[in-house]
Amino acid sequence: MKRNKPRFKPTDLIIGVIFTFLIVSLGVIFTVNFKPLYYFDIDYLNISENSGYDKELIKRNYDALIDYNSPFYKGQLEFPDLASSANGLQHFVEVKDIFTSFYYIGLITIIICLLIIIYKKKKRDNSYLLVSSITVVVLPILVALFSAIDFDKTFVIFHKIFFRNDYWIFDPKLDPVIKILPQTFFLHALILIILFLLLGSMTLFIAYRISKRK
Repeated sequence: MKRNKPRFKPTDLIIGVIFTFLIVSLGVIFTVNFKPLYYFDIDYLNISENSGYDKELIKRNYDALIDYNSPFYKGQLEFPDLASSANGLQHFVEVKDIFTSFYYIGLITIIICLLIIIYKKKKRDNSYLLVSSITVVVLPILVALFSAIDFDKTFVIFHKIFFRNDYWIFDPKLDPVIKILPQTFFLHALILIILFLLLGSMTLFIAYRISKRK
């Protein structure tokens, strides 16, 4: 007997993009709130020695920054031990807005994806899962390639795309928080997001294989 090949439809690609937005949002939210990554980097990147601050002070001020980036946090950013310039604080306001948007995107797309899954299950149509697993994996591959070639340039391009000013270029004398936020840490955060996307792609592919057997 011949196996029925999945019939791909233009809507499958659209659904794949929606799943990509969902998994990217979840990946960013998870990574931003995954403090153990930074705690590991404090020792791994010698942040304490390079910044001149003790480990507990570094963790205390990093925690304040992460707590501030939560959409549920109300009020202004205040570092327990570090000074901040007006431009520096404005940059973190803009960063918080970006992170908050990921929460909204995640909420909207997870509702849409649940509705898609319910509808497709009734139709016994699983081709969208395979397409989605492919679309989700394309983004991390592209980002990984650009980052591997020149992460510094990728880092700058990212900031120029998402920010309309140069407030992200910190002066350590005015915004000493930059001393505890080495660029390599952001590379590690990016790697964690990419791993999250790969896991999401794998999950979709496994779901496709299981649904196909049924």
